[in-house]
Amino acid sequence: MIPAKDRKLPRLAQEILGVFETIGLVVITLATLVAGVIEVKVMIDAGTVTLADLLLLFLYLEILAMVGVYFQSGQLPVRFPIYIAIVALARYLVLDMKSLDVWRMLAVAGSMLLLACAVLIIRYGHVRYPYDENSENRNSQP
Repeated sequence: MIPAKDRKLPRLAQEILGVFETIGLVVITLATLVAGVIEVKVMIDAGTVTLADLLLLFLYLEILAMVGVYFQSGQLPVRFPIYIAIVALARYLVLDMKSLDVWRMLAVAGSMLLLACAVLIIRYGHVRYPYDENSENRNSQP
């Protein structure tokens, strides 16, 4: 058993990390909102909306959704960054399609397919092998 005086330090460290984590998430949220507003202004000034613009806005939306889920649950589902990566690769492919050689295009498309398969495997694992999301200590579960 850990003496009470030794338990205070880890609890304090967790609280400090939690504060920095919250500050980081607020900064990410504000930066994403500012970037989204700037992108909308660029679209209004240009008088047109391209697929690349929509994909960029979708990336911003996914980042905000990821931050929202983290604020609500305190956990970050690994699928969200994978979704963001897939959309980022799609945007890269759309923007640079004319300048990409065939092998690079295949590599980007293959990467997107690999990430999509990863999401399917993760989803299958969650459905086939569910776990208690409310458990505070998952390491003690068999």
